[in-house]
Amino acid sequence: MVVEVTSTRPGRDRAEKPDGYAAAGIPVYLLVDRERHELVVHSNPEKGRYRDVHTTTGLGEELRLPDPVGVVLETGELKEPMA
Repeated sequence: MVVEVTSTRPGRDRAEKPDGYAAAGIPVYLLVDRERHELVVHSNPEKGRYRDVHTTTGLGEELRLPDPVGVVLETGELKEPMA
């Protein structure tokens, strides 16, 4: 699994990196998008792309990560402003 927080180049984080991680066979990629205030879960890589992409804007709620990770992430602390 890869977890990433958007950088100063969020377009690259949203477009280029998911394909690279999928091509490498990373089963789950979680993007914490600070600009859009959302969490994006990419899973099920196939042929260099993720087949499943789920977006949530419910910061502060539980986020269930798909298998093989299979954990529940508490996102309450993500509601706090990032320095």
